[in-house]
Amino acid sequence: MNQNDKILDIFRQTGALLEGHFVLRSGLHSEKFFQCARVCEHMDRVSQLVEMLAEKLRGIDCQTVLAPAMGGLVLGQEVARQLKKRFIFAEKKDDKLVLRRNFQIADGEKVLVVEDVVTRGGRVQECIDIIKAHGGVPAAVAVLVDRSEGKAKFEAPLVSLLEFSFPTYEADKLPEHLKNIPAQKPGS
Repeated sequence: MNQNDKILDIFRQTGALLEGHFVLRSGLHSEKFFQCARVCEHMDRVSQLVEMLAEKLRGIDCQTVLAPAMGGLVLGQEVARQLKKRFIFAEKKDDKLVLRRNFQIADGEKVLVVEDVVTRGGRVQECIDIIKAHGGVPAAVAVLVDRSEGKAKFEAPLVSLLEFSFPTYEADKLPEHLKNIPAQKPGS
């Protein structure tokens, strides 16, 4: 079994790969959805996935890991643990990600952003903006699943454990078979 098959097997076994009609955080619609929170119920599985991701991050020079709440919290903390780095998180305030809880980023501090899934990259970009606004330097972006089809671009390198894209559709351009299935918004 190759690494991609192992990863997909973990997602299937934990109920994290869903099928139906979903509205993604990006607003796009899809027949498949990665519910990474389901994987995060199983810390042994999180450790396995992050171990594979951390291998790809060994050359990244960073002092701190920043993850957006909620989706990136468990993964970000595990990445920081395995890489032996400091961990902080951004959380929503007035529908915008911010640093709270007196978290600080020093001038020039190199920060790795960790997120569960990226489609368009909005939350990752918010994290990069936070890092820069506090004088830090975005070192890289690490995600479990990149489903952007190569469209998510950041000023820092993007490292993904799995590049796996399912077709996505604008709300007004749904295929006929999806129009008859009620849309769900499961969140990450």
